[in-house]
Amino acid sequence: MKLVFLYGMPATGKLTVGRELAAMTGFKLFHNHLVVDLLLGLFEFGSAPFVELREEMWLSIFERAAKSGMPGLIFTFAPEATVRAGFVDEVVRLMTRCADEVRFVELVCPFGELKERVSTEARRQFGKLSSVELFEKLHAEGVFRGYAMPEPELRVDTSEMEPRAAAMLITERLALTPLPGQ
Repeated sequence: MKLVFLYGMPATGKLTVGRELAAMTGFKLFHNHLVVDLLLGLFEFGSAPFVELREEMWLSIFERAAKSGMPGLIFTFAPEATVRAGFVDEVVRLMTRCADEVRFVELVCPFGELKERVSTEARRQFGKLSSVELFEKLHAEGVFRGYAMPEPELRVDTSEMEPRAAAMLITERLALTPLPGQ
């Protein structure tokens, strides 16, 4: 199984590009907020139980997906201060044990455009960060900086292309097999 690990700051378009990529490749899309939103109903964001369970659930899903024989999984991820430092290394170790691969793709966007995007209705429906003021505060505090990610195979500026074009670029550069007729 190929794990396409889409990462970037909030509002870079990870879910939107991930949806397009899933439609092109037939890979399943695992949006990180599926787990985040579940846990927020029980625990405060960033609390020890929240952090531990979030990562355990993410890893468990990756392992089950790999063992199920599915050809690919797309995961959206926003590196930030509440994610434990060894999480990404653990993902790589897990996938290597399963004889599978992780393909890292970073989505980027100029800060000014991120501020415009962060307050959209689409973000609010998933309980995502949607306050420009909070986004600016967290950014100033360094919440989104300092989390070490592997060098991506591909970096895509989502301000320069539509989501479908970004997904096509990812499909081509990572040599992902598109669905017939796509």
